[in-house]
Amino acid sequence: QVQLVESGGGLVQAGGSLRLSCAASGSTGSSIALGWYRQAPGKQRELVAVISIGGMTKYADSVKGRFTISRDNAKNTVYLQMNSLKPEDTAVYYCNGGTSIYRAGSNWGQGTQVTVSS
Repeated sequence: QVQLVESGGGLVQAGGSLRLSCAASGSTGSSIALGWYRQAPGKQRELVAVISIGGMTKYADSVKGRFTISRDNAKNTVYLQMNSLKPEDTAVYYCNGGTSIYRAGSNWGQGTQVTVSS
């Protein structure tokens, strides 16, 4: 098990930027892959980006070229730099920890709201 705490959400105008952070603590085995998912009201939770401890990344097509995921293994922290934000990026963003970049793990943060105004 790993504990995940997100920060950095907020309200921005379309075209603006935000940087999300997620600090992980506990089992390192449950944070081999750290990633971000998002969920809008009435919508299914979807993958945004994920990164392995070795630096392998996976992005949703809708965010490629705009978002960048990174991690600092020494700090057990994952980041999501979000540029050129669009109103459709509005959602609650959740940090996730698991053992594979190919499927979500069982560990979730509490979520942080990102709202993009037009």
